[in-house]
Amino acid sequence: MRNGAQSAGADRTGTVGRVARRGIVGGALVLGLGACGLVGGDGNTGAICTDTKQAYQQYIDQVRSASAADPAPWKQATEQLAGRIDGLAKKAEKKELKKALTDESARLRTAAASVGTGDAAQLNAAMSGTPERIGNACS
Repeated sequence: MRNGAQSAGADRTGTVGRVARRGIVGGALVLGLGACGLVGGDGNTGAICTDTKQAYQQYIDQVRSASAADPAPWKQATEQLAGRIDGLAKKAEKKELKKALTDESARLRTAAASVGTGDAAQLNAAMSGTPERIGNACS
């Protein structure tokens, strides 16, 4: 039983990492597809959506090599992404996009705190809804 508990704990850590990575990669790809078709429109919306996509792609690249057993790089990368998204929100001219990005930044900051302790649940929840929330605001 003791060995079973240790194995379950080790598996849980690995599973959290795999789930987080899968959610991040899938969410960012859908986000990218949703924002890619945007041409022109409201002020700087196209540029902000393109920059948002790039921020998420860079985040994916950064955490892809991070160990699930070491939450510090995940926290740092997530905090950095939140800061970039917040900066883009401040530049956005379209009211709906500004709000969506501001809300995303807040979700990411909350998720960064918990992912820093090894809990990826809030990060997964934040990332799973990102494509729809940002995609809708970019259209």
